[in-house]
Amino acid sequence: MDPVRNSENMSAIDLAHHIHPFCDMKDMARHGAQIMARGEGIWIFDSQGNPYMDAFAGLWCVNIGYGRKEIGEAVMRQMNELPYYNTFFGTSTQPATLLAQKVTSYTQGLMSHVFFTSSGSEATDTWFRLARIYWKVLGQPSKKQVIARRNAYHGSTVAGASLGGMKHMHEQGDLPIEGIHHIGQPYWYADGGDLTPAEFGLKMARELEAKIDELGEENVAAFVGEPIQGAGGVIIPPDTYWPEIERICRARNILLIADEVVCGFGRLGSWFGHQHFGFKPDMASIAKGLSSGYLPIGGVLISEKVAAVLAEAGDINHGYTYSGHPVCATAALENLRIVEEEGLVERVRDDIGPYLAQALKTLEDHEVVGQVESVGLLGAVQLAKDKSTRQRFKDPDRAGRVVRGFCYDHQLIMRATADRMLISPALIISREEVDGLVQYIRHGLDHLREQNLD
Repeated sequence: MDPVRNSENMSAIDLAHHIHPFCDMKDMARHGAQIMARGEGIWIFDSQGNPYMDAFAGLWCVNIGYGRKEIGEAVMRQMNELPYYNTFFGTSTQPATLLAQKVTSYTQGLMSHVFFTSSGSEATDTWFRLARIYWKVLGQPSKKQVIARRNAYHGSTVAGASLGGMKHMHEQGDLPIEGIHHIGQPYWYADGGDLTPAEFGLKMARELEAKIDELGEENVAAFVGEPIQGAGGVIIPPDTYWPEIERICRARNILLIADEVVCGFGRLGSWFGHQHFGFKPDMASIAKGLSSGYLPIGGVLISEKVAAVLAEAGDINHGYTYSGHPVCATAALENLRIVEEEGLVERVRDDIGPYLAQALKTLEDHEVVGQVESVGLLGAVQLAKDKSTRQRFKDPDRAGRVVRGFCYDHQLIMRATADRMLISPALIISREEVDGLVQYIRHGLDHLREQNLD
């Protein structure tokens, strides 16, 4: 083996020079990074050849699985033909143009335009600015305030982290910035009390109306929400929630923004999460499944209503060097071709999604499981100290770490948000792999039970 590339040397080099996102730097200094070397299907292999079932598709994104050589081949052809050109000042490239046509075609005529970015975080900053421009063009420049939800995630840029409702992010950087406000999340298991899920969904949606009244309708530009909150714990709202949110946005004349970064491109068994829940956003941020993570690309889908107003704005002084990057756009086009030709959206809706739901539900018989929820290939296992009363563990974070750590040590990669165990596997996962995934989780739950946590 090349001495520079062996796992110990690579880990040492990484520790000496690489600052990682979302990590405990003191812990990294003690243990170093685990170097991942290759992937195939839903499996990832470290530099020592150990296999891990990746039940999280990287970071919610590797929808078509690892090792798709077709994307590498398409990207190489584009690299040799035109490795880069920008989309500033009235220029474009063939891949960016064709991708714009392709991605908007999945919106069923709802959003006919797209502004490309390099990530979901950049997409958040983009719609945030476009929403303010929209209202200024309409002669209502006071409509600048934006309402989001607590425990939501919309990226790590200053605007994205501000819009996200996570306290641990706000504490680092004096966030949120001015003009951003938060309402509650539709997390029935934790916050629903004696209300039915339907009643609770209406109650939480109507917090939006109360916040608009507090701020003044003439000052509110938009409301943003993930169809299903991802990093916040795969919080699946009651069926009453999104129809009421949409009603309020229309009645109170504010833009409705869907953050589709996690839910988009087949994960819920529909092209987009808003289609699953039946509401119609004015703009939607996209990324992750757009290219299955093979290259960085994102964007903002924009309705005709908003695009027509923006066309009257004159110069829109916003953009990124890599907006519509031709190689990234090529990767996205090839990824979407695979999704279409293999019928992966329909497979999630009609086959593997229902199979996963049925398999996960078997975990509800476990004494430390309070609830199991899933839509398509997005699921959560809610841990509980006493399932009969929805009592949670005294230290929810510790409970989640125990299960996640045990599973990781036994070659299953999943995620814990406090006491919710999250899965988001590639859309190509087989039924046999689903069975193995659920068995792994059950072993982790057994391990938690044996710890006798408070």
